[in-house]
Amino acid sequence: MTRTPDSQRSRDEIVLAARNIAKSYGNIHALKGVNFDVHYGSVTTLFGENGAGKSTLMKVLSGIVRPTSGEIILDGAPVTFSSAADATSQGISIIHQELSLAPNMNVRDNIFMGREIRTAKGVDFAEEERQTRILMEELEEDIDPLTPVEDLRLGQQQIVEIARALSVNSRILIMDEPTSALSASEVEVLFKVIADLKSRGVSIVYISHHLEEALQITDHAVVLRDGTMTAFGERKDIDLEWIVRNMVGDNFDLGSPPTGYEFGDIKLSLRDLCVEDASGTGRLAVDHLSLDVRAGEIVCIYGLMGAGRTEMLECIAGRSRSVGGQILLNGEDVSHLSIAQRIEAGLVLVPEDRQRDGLVQTMTVGRNLSLASIPTFTRRIFTSRKAERGIVEGAIDDVHIKTDGGGAAIGSLSGGNQQKVVIGKMLATHPGVMLLDEPSRGIDIGAKAEVFKLLGERAGRGLAVIYSTSEVGECFSVAHRIIVMARGQIVAEFDPSVSKEEIMAASGEAVAA
Repeated sequence: MTRTPDSQRSRDEIVLAARNIAKSYGNIHALKGVNFDVHYGSVTTLFGENGAGKSTLMKVLSGIVRPTSGEIILDGAPVTFSSAADATSQGISIIHQELSLAPNMNVRDNIFMGREIRTAKGVDFAEEERQTRILMEELEEDIDPLTPVEDLRLGQQQIVEIARALSVNSRILIMDEPTSALSASEVEVLFKVIADLKSRGVSIVYISHHLEEALQITDHAVVLRDGTMTAFGERKDIDLEWIVRNMVGDNFDLGSPPTGYEFGDIKLSLRDLCVEDASGTGRLAVDHLSLDVRAGEIVCIYGLMGAGRTEMLECIAGRSRSVGGQILLNGEDVSHLSIAQRIEAGLVLVPEDRQRDGLVQTMTVGRNLSLASIPTFTRRIFTSRKAERGIVEGAIDDVHIKTDGGGAAIGSLSGGNQQKVVIGKMLATHPGVMLLDEPSRGIDIGAKAEVFKLLGERAGRGLAVIYSTSEVGECFSVAHRIIVMARGQIVAEFDPSVSKEEIMAASGEAVAA
């Protein structure tokens, strides 16, 4: 079928459609007869909880998996994709939620991997580098094309993933959680890029758990729930309440600070903590920071990218060394202890990047859950399977992990349930202090509420909690105290009655009028 010239195309025109798409994995029905339209030069946003079927639908539309039944229509004609490469050749590309970069390769080689620019003399690395620099300039990111990906922070790796998709010049671009690791300024740049792509007639399918953020760019919205489309609307007809109601129902609450008890003794105390920036410039990422957290207290750390939140949490947990100050746990300095020793002492961290730092992808759900508790069921070279099984089953019940059991593959779980595995693994060590770096990254609003509820319950039993976030709305979920960081220092401290605008102003973030 001949495509209509772009100059004659309407924003109402459907360029890609799914008709009655179903996808089953054994007895699990991931999609149940979904109908989905992608409009020319528009952003169609797909909302839904983890496990609702969003990623499965996108994998079907991008040729990664084949539907069990149903039809895909491209430019008005039925089409069958034999592979992702086949879909890409027809102008459909996808940016995956979980990064698929090769960390041991540089930025340039990741972007052109599998489609190298070749001449009669071989690969034209100079041209690939030139094009990579242009992409980085377009995304306003100062990243050298020859930098190994493993040396980039998570947000920069996400930028490389986006650049790789943009380099293909697709006419239909699927973005699955593209901003999950980006700073506010990087999100702003990405939205400018999306606006430019729309002006060129590129159709965008956008998946995000950042609901307010997604509403800024949405033209059409679709909500999936349990593998079924439950709602569709144009931007003028929808708001945040409409999205949440169709995703999780009317009776939804993200949480509030737990009450009904008094805080206990100081569990964690930071005294003039100093941490060097990883760049090697000698700059302090954490600059003489002092903070006390009591048993039963939940403290939220808010700040923009580069504020020093992650560096502070990783230093407390032993993943990096301080260059000054003290870290006191129950009054004892633990600065000299290893990560394992700090865990044994009752200090644990749920890292920002659960895929790389929180989970072992080749292990089952159960083995991931029991990993941090090995000393409790091991004597010399012998392990007690019964004791391990008790830890696993207890953790699954305790943090409400949706899984077929401890023997299930970790990759079979949704992003929200994988995050619960990481949290459950650390809670199984019976900590006194829990640190969580961006605990809601890449999980839906329902799973986010479950995570915050879990933290509230544990705080009520005496757990001291510190969690960081770059989403100002999350400061109000369960925190008793909100700390704002900027340039490695605490610049403000609030109680939950504070406004979003006050928090953002304190962090140095521009507030829209």
